[in-house]
Amino acid sequence: MPRPPFCGTMILEKKRGRIVENQKTIPPKEIDFTNGQLWALVLPLVIEQLLSITVGLVDSLMVASVGEAAVSAVSLVDSISNLMINIFAALATGGAVVTGRYMGRRQADDARASGRQLLWMMFWVSLVVTGCMYLFKGFWLKVLFGAIEPDVAAATDTYYRIVMASIPFMALYSGGAALFRTMHRSKITMKISLFMNILNVVGNALLIFGFGMGVEGVAYPTLVSRMAAAGIILGLLLRPDQDLHIRGLLRTRPDRQAMRDILAVGVPGGVENIMFHFGRLVITSIISGMSTAAIVANAIGNTLGVFHIFAAQSIGLGTVASQCVGAGSAAKTRLYTRKLMKAMFMAQAGVNLALALATPALLALYNVSAEATRLALIVSLLHGAFSVILYPPAFGYCNTLRAAGDARYVMVVSSATMWLGRILAGYLLGVSFGFGIVGVWMAQAVLDWGLRSVFFVSRYRKGGWEKNLAAQAKA
Repeated sequence: MPRPPFCGTMILEKKRGRIVENQKTIPPKEIDFTNGQLWALVLPLVIEQLLSITVGLVDSLMVASVGEAAVSAVSLVDSISNLMINIFAALATGGAVVTGRYMGRRQADDARASGRQLLWMMFWVSLVVTGCMYLFKGFWLKVLFGAIEPDVAAATDTYYRIVMASIPFMALYSGGAALFRTMHRSKITMKISLFMNILNVVGNALLIFGFGMGVEGVAYPTLVSRMAAAGIILGLLLRPDQDLHIRGLLRTRPDRQAMRDILAVGVPGGVENIMFHFGRLVITSIISGMSTAAIVANAIGNTLGVFHIFAAQSIGLGTVASQCVGAGSAAKTRLYTRKLMKAMFMAQAGVNLALALATPALLALYNVSAEATRLALIVSLLHGAFSVILYPPAFGYCNTLRAAGDARYVMVVSSATMWLGRILAGYLLGVSFGFGIVGVWMAQAVLDWGLRSVFFVSRYRKGGWEKNLAAQAKA
């Protein structure tokens, strides 16, 4: 499969035993991606996400064999770790958008400089965050988790001390993966992700079942697998045959304008992710006041819900729109947005039809009460159905708006719809009107996603974002 055009033709020459670049490039006239190139981009992303969540499910089953204290510790600490992952993913998205714009303008040097700035910023920010996580460990654990059982507290402390060391590696991998997706080489990230997850699972199996280790047997493979993934992706980025090869990373100095451009997209995305996770905590708190069957059904629904949305979520990781924006082509931006939206709907329909047919059998694997099974079936089918109808417009068009410099609008709308459509409406439907967990999930799948769809589709169709294209192309 031919790779899509980048910054003209990069010519490599050897001088005195080292490879240098000839910067004389001939820019193509148009941004063009064949259907084959689009599928070559999104299909590995879908496979990567599917493998990741599937391996994660297997991983959680092995953790359960260690004991309830270990399960609780991993769950509690991972709630912090997952928040960090999403924050750095938002920063990486900012870097990918900025780099993609340079690629659309056929500016090779600027694209590589933007990539260096992204990795430089991810590294130093992650070091500061890691230092704060260790320095204020007692404060975080006490404030976030409060009074917990002594055995759970001990396991949480152990797991926390080991896993938090992986934050810088996790950040570097996230930044590197974003750059490879920008190069439309998502097969690379798919393979590295597969290796990382398999290494984690094998490490868990070896340390838990082979050496009889407790929570340490869960923590060390997580740290090692993230270190390995970061090392591999950085090593590949150092190769001169990569379009966005990164050299001189250690000599990189901060570029204020580049950092402002990255943060202009990354910070609103980070705030959006923080608000989303906080909203999930509030929803969990609301459901915790309901019956035990509702709490169990919510846990099962959350597990299956990840599978409901992974396909569209994966397709949204592509950076085609940012390159079209960088080239200043509104027509191509609309064309490829339309194609990717169509792919989202098709993928969502196929995945959720299969899951709907398999849901009764999957629920049978859980040893829970008949009432919990009934509620889990209702919320899973409800969530899956609206994942096909509303998830693509609710989370697809906002990618184009972010690429066009409308990230702040996306952040405001996302935060407002979450508080109004998900939390407030969820409380009213679930508690005040007595619909229970079904009302809470209805608020999320219908009202939150529905409101997002209305605002984002309207904003996209009005075309105000197109005014930014000329400025982006000349920047």
